[in-house]
Amino acid sequence: MDRLLKIISKDKGMRMYIADTKELVEDARTKHKTTKVVTAALGRTLTANALIGADLKNETDSVSIQFRTIGPIGNIITHSDANCEVKGYVTNPKVDLPLKPNGKLDVSGALTLDGSLTVVKDIGLKEPYTGTIPLVSGEIAEDITYYYAKSEQIPTSVALGVLVDKDTGTVLTAGGMMIQLMPDADDEMIEKLEKVLSAGFTMTDLLTQKESLEEIAEYILKDIPYEILSECTPVFKCDCSKTRFTNGLISLGKKELKEMIDEGKGIETVCHFCNKNYLFTVDEL
Repeated sequence: MDRLLKIISKDKGMRMYIADTKELVEDARTKHKTTKVVTAALGRTLTANALIGADLKNETDSVSIQFRTIGPIGNIITHSDANCEVKGYVTNPKVDLPLKPNGKLDVSGALTLDGSLTVVKDIGLKEPYTGTIPLVSGEIAEDITYYYAKSEQIPTSVALGVLVDKDTGTVLTAGGMMIQLMPDADDEMIEKLEKVLSAGFTMTDLLTQKESLEEIAEYILKDIPYEILSECTPVFKCDCSKTRFTNGLISLGKKELKEMIDEGKGIETVCHFCNKNYLFTVDEL
């Protein structure tokens, strides 16, 4: 079962979100039939969205991540709520690229740097908060780290990882962590974090070498007193329904619906987020 932990240092100077999202990412891969490189790109973004969404306070709050690029993958759109329920899709799930010289999946090549990252937070205010930055790496984690520095002025470190089977493309491991410094962070704690984070590990290294999220947290925060505040189970879950698509069809207007009816055929609608189909007969139209 996937897990997400919310952690805070005893002195309230640092917060950390850490997640195992293997099942969530595999569910997304299955629903969208993604190639290996797209699985990695979408999986990282879904995981990041779960980490960011873990800080939402109210049931109706939500946050979305939008990578809009002219790269072969097109756009990546993900969304999460306060219940750790995440959904997402890419424009071109069938994109396939050669591996990088180091043998890694070429996620940055799928996105390219010609694009932007937008984060939209709906937390019950008059208007959702929206922040947009140009892409700085196309590797997802670095772009989100840069977003927090530029748009929210929160010192943040993000690590994301998705490891897929080289033959079948199934997800072997997936997860991520996000560490943020609060205004009360002291220099000693910052130095300790910087020392650990500069050690050169990857998120997939930690997920494969450590037996639990608690062990990973202990490794990262070994010299920093902390406590686990809460835990949730991130899942890929779409809230689409036939009623929603009915309302969408109604919004097309009487004239366009009449044209569909006159053709004498029903129509099939598809949810971008989960690929579920909804068929509307002529009578229903």
